Amino acid sequence: MSELYLAQINIAKRLAPMDDPIMKDFVDNLDRVNALADDSEGFIWRMKDEDKELGARIFKDDTLLINMSVWDSMKALFNYTYKSGHVEVFKRKKEWFSKMKMVHMAFWYVSRGYEPTFQDAKDRLDYLNKHGETPYAFTFKSKFTASDSLNYAPLL
Repeated sequence: MSELYLAQINIAKRLAPMDDPIMKDFVDNLDRVNALADDSEGFIWRMKDEDKELGARIFKDDTLLINMSVWDSMKALFNYTYKSGHVEVFKRKKEWFSKMKMVHMAFWYVSRGYEPTFQDAKDRLDYLNKHGETPYAFTFKSKFTASDSLNYAPLL
């Protein structure tokens, strides 16, 4: 078992307030999709809703929905994202969220037991948007390993 796990941040800019009728189907599916993640093979941790207000302050945008989680492998996260009931909701994202100009998802490796912070996540997204995919911050397009990340010195 690896001493490093895969952390992920995913942000989305909602089209309307959460209590707006436009968002109803999204809101109605949140508990089911979160439970699906919690029960998925390889799932380690996810940020709970009560912590998300702090995220809006760190990202300086209260229209963002922020999802952070930790998985035991990229394969586990990929399977949850694209091969589970999550994909039904994921395919409908244009109904609830605007297209973002910046990269809105980033992965990086964390030590076992570490829960990433909003500042960690913002730093990784900012780095990815500035420098492209590296072992410090990447997406499904790059299959960087935990050992790649250990041997990489980010350009800070």
